Amino acid sequence: MLCWGLASGLPGLTLSAVWLRGAGALLILAGLVLMLLAVYQMARHRTTVIPHRQPSALVATGVFRISRNPIYLGDALVLTGAILWWGVPIALPVIPAFVWLITRRFIEPEEARLRAGFGEDFAKWAESTRRWL
Repeated sequence: MLCWGLASGLPGLTLSAVWLRGAGALLILAGLVLMLLAVYQMARHRTTVIPHRQPSALVATGVFRISRNPIYLGDALVLTGAILWWGVPIALPVIPAFVWLITRRFIEPEEARLRAGFGEDFAKWAESTRRWL
């Protein structure tokens, strides 16, 4: 919303290079695909995708082998893609702020639940798989 507001409200700060829109579109598509794959894998394991709920299974296969948080990574890719699509590079600092907020508000509590529920299995997975990428 902030990115769109900057693009709409301050058109003098936007860039209109074709390659920015193309890169933005690719990042948005990659983020959406990543999120869909993660949701599909979680559904196959019959566990929740809803934050702050206790998962019934530890999913460590598929896209969860490259990131412990592929849905949040997908969100970050979509956000980055939107910034590029709308040509508002002034909004790029929103990305690390988003990552920090998501990590503190969602990921750390989720990891605590996973650690409590899956113990050593979670520890092994966390040791071999990065939080973001």
